[in-house]
Amino acid sequence: MLQDTYKFSVLPLLFQRFKVDPEVAHQQTLKTLAWIAQPTNMLPNWTKPAQRMAQAWCEHNCQVKSPRLGQTLWQTSFANPLGLAAGFDKDGLAAACWSLMGFGFAELGTVTCHPQPGNPQPRLFRLPQDRAGLNRMGFNNQGSLALAERLKELPVISDDPRGINLGKSKVTPLDDAAADYLQSFERLQHQGDYFVVNVSSPNTPGLRSLQAKAQLEPILATLQTANTQQKPLVIKISPDLAWADIDDILDLAQHHHLAGIIATNTTISKEHLTTKYIDATGNLVTAEAGGISGAPLRKRSTDVIRYIYQKTNGQLPIIGVGGIFTADDAWEKITAGASLLQVYTGWIYEGPWMVKNVLKGLLKKLDEHGLDNIGEAIGLNTDIPHRRLG
Repeated sequence: MLQDTYKFSVLPLLFQRFKVDPEVAHQQTLKTLAWIAQPTNMLPNWTKPAQRMAQAWCEHNCQVKSPRLGQTLWQTSFANPLGLAAGFDKDGLAAACWSLMGFGFAELGTVTCHPQPGNPQPRLFRLPQDRAGLNRMGFNNQGSLALAERLKELPVISDDPRGINLGKSKVTPLDDAAADYLQSFERLQHQGDYFVVNVSSPNTPGLRSLQAKAQLEPILATLQTANTQQKPLVIKISPDLAWADIDDILDLAQHHHLAGIIATNTTISKEHLTTKYIDATGNLVTAEAGGISGAPLRKRSTDVIRYIYQKTNGQLPIIGVGGIFTADDAWEKITAGASLLQVYTGWIYEGPWMVKNVLKGLLKKLDEHGLDNIGEAIGLNTDIPHRRLG
């Protein structure tokens, strides 16, 4: 099967034998996806048949359409619960293609008020023994103004929801964080269906300190005051927070009428990895700065999801992310309380077939549990009876 060839032949060649730089491969993937979704009238005639074939391949190999996977959240329709996590398409270069790849929604960014190059390279690493990634990208992006202009010109291929993840510019002092987030929000508020306050990346100095109640409150208050269109505003939190810190964030979420929580970002914990050294640097993985994504994050992110769901009595929507590779992983997070899911690292390791495999697996899970739709599975494996969220 093509999936097996990809996982057991292509990936080992890329990651281990040829040691292709992950960031170079990532950028090439974005260029290819952008080409697949590019309006036909902008392509040379000789490339149009190839593009049509690529689109047909995506429809056949990546998409699953079933009303049983759909739900309405924040008065927005999601065709399926599986979305693309922020960080993959920071500048919206392939924004028009994610629905073709089968995703029910996509989150662009993280984008900052000011354009910034991010941290020095190399800054993205694959850890295949752990089915994980290590990144210290540092919010490299072209800035919120460039993203806003790009999205205005974006061809409309589908009406699938789009999230926009907002971060703080590195050059902006922590005391001015609220104004920095606000300017990006004002530039983009017409372009997103929901917005994310990212205060949990480990790769911008001091950013995680903004998760503290005293520093987070003015950011949320400022954004909600400017949120005249009442766009859903959610916050993305770290998996490394103590339970008491999560409680503080949940209090703020209630006070400022946040629409949900994304649980979770990458973790700085590296103690239990099989990988010992990073080949590209020769350093111990424990000595490398950055956040870990992928399989090592799965359990902790699920535990955080379950905690939030039970703590809020199932009333605060959760987007679950961290270590999703299979339908079993996805089901675990949904039944722990996640209404929606996001993937990044798992999609890289499993390939473009992952979305279809996960969605088909979720339909099978619904059959096994005698459920009519995916909404009925939310929080099934908790002490809180499921309550449909709108």
